[in-house]
Amino acid sequence: MTDNLELEKKLWQAADKLRNNMDAAEYKHVVLGLIFLKYISDAFQELYQKLEAEKNKTGADPEDKDEYTAERVFYVPPSARWKWLQGRAKLPTIGKDIDDAMDALEKDNPTLKGVLPKDYARPALDKQRLGELIDLIGSITLSKGGNGKGKDVLGFVFEYFLGQFADAEGKKGGQFYTPQSIVKLLVEVLAPEPEKRVYDGCCGSGGMFVQSERFIELHEHRKGKISVYGQESNPTTFRLAKMNLAIRGIDAKIELGDTLMNDKFPELKVDYIIANPPFNVSDYNINKAETHKWKYGIPPTGNANYAWLQHFISKLAPNGTAGIVLANGSMSSDTSTEGQIRKELIENDLVDCMVALPPQLFYNTQIPACLWFLSRNKINSKFRNRSNEILFIDAREIGSMISRKQKELNDADILKIADTYHNWRSKEWKKKYKDIPGLCKSANVEEIRKNNYVLTPGRYIDFKEVKEDKKGFDKKMKSLTATLAEQMEKAGKLDKEIKKNLMKIGYEF
Repeated sequence: MTDNLELEKKLWQAADKLRNNMDAAEYKHVVLGLIFLKYISDAFQELYQKLEAEKNKTGADPEDKDEYTAERVFYVPPSARWKWLQGRAKLPTIGKDIDDAMDALEKDNPTLKGVLPKDYARPALDKQRLGELIDLIGSITLSKGGNGKGKDVLGFVFEYFLGQFADAEGKKGGQFYTPQSIVKLLVEVLAPEPEKRVYDGCCGSGGMFVQSERFIELHEHRKGKISVYGQESNPTTFRLAKMNLAIRGIDAKIELGDTLMNDKFPELKVDYIIANPPFNVSDYNINKAETHKWKYGIPPTGNANYAWLQHFISKLAPNGTAGIVLANGSMSSDTSTEGQIRKELIENDLVDCMVALPPQLFYNTQIPACLWFLSRNKINSKFRNRSNEILFIDAREIGSMISRKQKELNDADILKIADTYHNWRSKEWKKKYKDIPGLCKSANVEEIRKNNYVLTPGRYIDFKEVKEDKKGFDKKMKSLTATLAEQMEKAGKLDKEIKKNLMKIGYEF
C-alpha cells in the first residue's frame, strides 16, 4: 500500500506540472478521463490475450463483444486501445483521436453513454502537454497482485487523484469528494454485509460505494455483491461517479437529478445508507407531494439538513441503518421546525448514535461536522435492545494533521470510534462497553428530554480528568526560568539577590 501511495504522489506531481495555466476543475476531467481510458483498455487487453491464447482450444474470438460482456469487461474497439493512442501521442491530431476513441467506446458500451469526457480536441488544450500526459499515464501498468484484493493500481491512482483535485479546487472541489477517512469511518461503523442494498442520494464521485465494497472484500474474504443505488444532481460529478465505479467493477444504478425534488428511486428500500449531503443548503426545494417523507415535520425553507435526514429515513428497510454527515448545527438548531423534527426523530427512537468530528477534515469547508447514525429497528435480534438509548461519541480531539490545513483520521482512530459503537450495541455490551469521560456516554431518552432534545455529545459526556503532571510542570518551569535568567544576564539585569533565589530552585550558574 505504501508503494502505491508513493507511485500516486509521483504521478500527481508529474501530472500537475503538465497542468500549466489550466484551472484544476477543468484539468480534472482531462486527466481522469485518460486514466479511465487506460484502465478499461488494460482490462480489455488482459482478457484479449487470454482469449487469443485459448482460441485454438475453445474457438473463442478475441474480437467478439459478447466474450467481454460475459466477463463484465468493456469491449474496446481498435481505435480506442491505449497502445494505438499512445503511438499517436506526439501528433497534432491527438486531441481529436481521443475524442473519437471516447465516442467509439460509448457506441460499443451503452452503459458508458454520456459518461466519458469528449473535449480533448479544443484549441485551448495544449496538444504537446496532452501527449506528455498520455505518456505519463501509459507508464502505469495494470496490476491485480494475484490475490484478488484491491482492484488495481489504476483504481487507486484514480481515487487518489480525485482527492488531490478536490484539494486543488478548494471549496468547489470538496462538493464532489468526501475525504476518505470519513468515508472509511462511516463504512466501518455501519459494517455493510454482502447481498444487501446500499444507497446514497447525493453520491458525489461514488466514494461511499467504493469503500463499502472494499470493506466487504476485506471482512468477508470475497467479492461483495452489494446492490448499489445512487443519485447525483451535478452532471459532471455524476459522470465522475460512473467512471469511478466502473473502474472498480462495481455494477451500480446511478441516476442524475435533484434528489429532494425528483427522487429517481421512489419505491426503494435499502439496508444501508451512507451519505454526505451538502451542508446547510438554503436554496433548495422539496417535493411536498411525497407526504410519507415529511411525516416528522415539513423542513424549513432556509436549510436542507432535516429534509435530507427525513428523505434518508424514508428509504430505510425495516432493519435498515444509516450514517449521514451533517453540519454540527443540525444537532442543536431550533430554527423554524428543526427542533420539533429532531424531537420527533428522538421520540420515534430513530437516532442510534451521534459522533462529533474533529475540525479540518474537509476540503471544502471549515464548518464543524458530525455523524448521525440512524436505525429503523433498535430491538433487532442481531444486536441488543437499545430502545430509548443513544450513544454519544466526542471525537473532536482524535486525528492528526497531514498538512497545514488538513486533518485525517488514521485506521487506529477509525477503529477506536467504530469499536466503541459496536461494543455498545453488542449483546455482550456490559462486558465490552463502558462510558469513558471525554470520549463516550450512553444516554437514555429521559436525559435527552431534560436537555431539550439537543444531540451535541458534549452535553452528555463527562469531562475528562486532567491529571497534574508535576514532574513535567517542574521541568517546563525550570526551562523557562533558565531562558529568562540567560536573557537577564545578557542584559546585565541579573543581580545577586535574583541569582541567590534562582539557585534555591536548582538553577546553576
